[in-house]
Amino acid sequence: MAVGRALRQLGEDLATWRRLRHLTVVEVADRAGVSRDTVLRLEKGEGSTLENVLRVARALGVLDELARALDPYATDVGRLRADETLPARVRRPASGKKP
Repeated sequence: MAVGRALRQLGEDLATWRRLRHLTVVEVADRAGVSRDTVLRLEKGEGSTLENVLRVARALGVLDELARALDPYATDVGRLRADETLPARVRRPASGKKP
């Protein structure tokens, strides 16, 4: 359910950005290098590939904001752990339980 809500919200946000920029679906599709149907699916919250989401975000001029929103060091947890050395790999013990 949470993923579905996020897809719908992301789609609504992309559609709002498109309208704020006074762009048609076809114009965004052309700028993003995707089909009109792809843009419509995204705006309806039906999803697409991550690459297509990023292409559309770039076409709308919001790619940098989207990337910054995922910056772990911009969060409280990230700032608290900024000095820690991150492991190259995370492995669970053979029992599968967290230590």
